[in-house]
Amino acid sequence: MEFLDTTSLRVAFGIIALTLLALFYFVTFRHTRSVYSAWWCVALALFLTGSAAYLLDGTVHQLWANPLGNVLLVLGSASVWAGARTLRTAGPRPWQMAAAPVLTLVVSALDNPAANDWSGGPFFLGFMTLFFALTSAELWRLRRSYSRVQRPLASASALLAVFYFCRWVVFLAEGPDGPNFALYFDSAITTLITLVLLVVVSFSMAALSNEQVTHELEQRAARDDLTGLLNRSGFHNLAVNELQRMKDRGTHGALVLADLDHFKAVNDTHGHAAGDLVLQAFAAACERTVRSTDLVGRHGGEEFIILLSGADPDRAETIVGQMSAQLARTALPGNIRPPTVSYGIASIEPGSVDLDAIIATADAALYEAKSLGRDRAVQGPTGRPS
Repeated sequence: MEFLDTTSLRVAFGIIALTLLALFYFVTFRHTRSVYSAWWCVALALFLTGSAAYLLDGTVHQLWANPLGNVLLVLGSASVWAGARTLRTAGPRPWQMAAAPVLTLVVSALDNPAANDWSGGPFFLGFMTLFFALTSAELWRLRRSYSRVQRPLASASALLAVFYFCRWVVFLAEGPDGPNFALYFDSAITTLITLVLLVVVSFSMAALSNEQVTHELEQRAARDDLTGLLNRSGFHNLAVNELQRMKDRGTHGALVLADLDHFKAVNDTHGHAAGDLVLQAFAAACERTVRSTDLVGRHGGEEFIILLSGADPDRAETIVGQMSAQLARTALPGNIRPPTVSYGIASIEPGSVDLDAIIATADAALYEAKSLGRDRAVQGPTGRPS
């Protein structure tokens, strides 16, 4: 028997994948219930069944087994990418998960799978390259809170992506029977490399799943239950970090305090449920107006706070005007008229990191906006009405 016997390595791969799946499910997923660990369990199951399908290569069942193996492995690599994506944003859409496996299945089924051991090979190798590369990109883009395991996992995914890319290029250049492909990229070598990386990566995956749960709990603790915006402490923590980044980059910005005018009258006339709807409507107006990189929080009661990085006070005035326009256009039930809003704007000069002082400046400007008749924006400690 050859030292790198493909069948033996695939059996070993299946046993180890099954063991890791059981350990990961019962020890990590059952404990954390994280979305990431769920996707990794799915990926392990797909890698296991896909490898098992290849064991029928060379038999009469090769006709359906090899295309099935291609589809399952492509779907497994897509699941790895999907899991990594959930660490940073929402998971992929169904069509993003299904497109590559379906195309792989069609091409593999039409490429004489009964006689061709590598039916659909170019598409299979290309999609494996793509999904491992996307996984590496997602992991590299994670915030610093994941830094303990981010780089090893991103590097491992990048290594697999490079390996499959080289395998794909050599396959296209000389085919599966070419000397270089047989020497460096045949199924036995690929199975061995994947097996080693699978074992190494799985331990980091457990740590990453725990970090995802911790991160989600921190996110919930930093959010206001009614509006979904950052709460006071959550805004403060993120704003301090953002001010430091602005100082390091030498950029300016603006901080806005917004207060809904005569909000108590809304509660007194229509009830607290109507007041809650008004608060939610203004929160939605804020989120529709600002950029995803800006910070928006509920400062308390009917007061909101916004940090606009890179915006000068004049630009901040334009933005808050758009917010008020968005709120005025909001249709509320029970003939409730949306209130007007007063704004206090503080300029953040490059190097400013004293958040409390900046908020105090905006608060003084907001007080002046109220004293001047409300429904306006005022800049700075003495202010300029608009």
